[in-house]
Amino acid sequence: MPTLLLDGTSLRIEELWKVLTEPGWRVEIDQQARHRMERSHAWLRHWLRSAEPVYGITTGFGGLAAVRISPEEAIELQYNLVRSHSVGAGGWIPPEVVRAMLILRANVFARSYSGVRPIVAERLLDLFNHGLIPAIPKQGSVGASGDLVQLAHLALALIGEGYFLTEQGLEPAAEALVRHGL
Repeated sequence: MPTLLLDGTSLRIEELWKVLTEPGWRVEIDQQARHRMERSHAWLRHWLRSAEPVYGITTGFGGLAAVRISPEEAIELQYNLVRSHSVGAGGWIPPEVVRAMLILRANVFARSYSGVRPIVAERLLDLFNHGLIPAIPKQGSVGASGDLVQLAHLALALIGEGYFLTEQGLEPAAEALVRHGL
């Protein structure tokens, strides 16, 4: 089975197109990228334990930026951020676009600038490799990035709280993840 390795820097549109249009491809994170992600995550954990405020991690957001969040509460803050932004509307983004999103988001994480654990990118690729399509609405808020709602729905499925699109309709993410051993 052909495999595309993501390193965060070398993915070309032609490779992405090939993986999306030719059956049988697997996508994985390159080992060097994985090691960079581990170092980046270690740095994030260092800041989480430090006394220094880190916006959105050890502080609240927006008007609550001055509010300190304890390391114990920081994890719940991140889950709640995903939940609060999962408020899209309209029809679903087409499966072929969602499949591209999974690869592209994993590739961005492989750059090692976000501090996420390697398993986050690997789980995104597990969804791709198992043919699981998160249910992501077309319409969301118009914020600084324009894709917060869509990425929140992607993350919601990843943590087992959203839905996947199937030929039978919507399937609760928790059930689909268990069914696929994820």
